[in-house]
Amino acid sequence: MTIDMPASEVVMKYEVLIAAFAMVSPTAASAGEALDTVKPFYDHIGTELDSAERGRFVDPAKSVLDARDRLVKSGQGDCLDDNMALDNAAYDKAEFDKSLKLAESENGDTAVVVAAFMASKEPHRMQWKLKKVDGQWKIADLLSVTNEWALSQYQCE
Repeated sequence: MTIDMPASEVVMKYEVLIAAFAMVSPTAASAGEALDTVKPFYDHIGTELDSAERGRFVDPAKSVLDARDRLVKSGQGDCLDDNMALDNAAYDKAEFDKSLKLAESENGDTAVVVAAFMASKEPHRMQWKLKKVDGQWKIADLLSVTNEWALSQYQCE
């Protein structure tokens, strides 16, 4: 199913969605620890593939990223795109920086951070699933709501 509407209307709908998410989430109005865990991935695009950052992840995401590292080290190529946090889309930094909206929802030892942004003049929405491990938020999965993929579904062999 396709929906025909101007890009500006789609952007407005995403902004309304993020605002609504912030209103129902008790911690979304102010940046919390879960949101602080995700923000560096938007400050430095591609950080999720840096093996030095593996400590920020838990399974199933960590297992996929570790398998990717082994594949790359073997010289057999790569199984992941270098800008997964941006839904694997080409982007203009100014457009992205202007449009990025982050919201979080924490529930005990789990949290979800939603990132909505524009890339290639198209709206994108990413969902980061986090788990609290030893008192720290760790990323368990990364999902594209827009393009319907999840990091945990990748098979890097």
